Amino acid sequence: MAVRVLLDRVLVERRMSLAELADRVGLTMANLTVLKSGKARAIRVTTIDSLCRELDCQPGDLLSFEPGPIDEP
Repeated sequence: MAVRVLLDRVLVERRMSLAELADRVGLTMANLTVLKSGKARAIRVTTIDSLCRELDCQPGDLLSFEPGPIDEP
């Protein structure tokens, strides 16, 4: 997929664990793991809002676009 999730990088920069983030935003570890691994097929705007609020970042800090072929599931 050409859109990449950069959640790992932001978590390292914030010195925060995935478990701590899950608690703060009210998401399950399983859902955040799917998102972090790049296997999520969709993400709600409200989820991006919650992540940005807790990580003190912009949506562009969490997502990037890398031109190239689209990976098929």
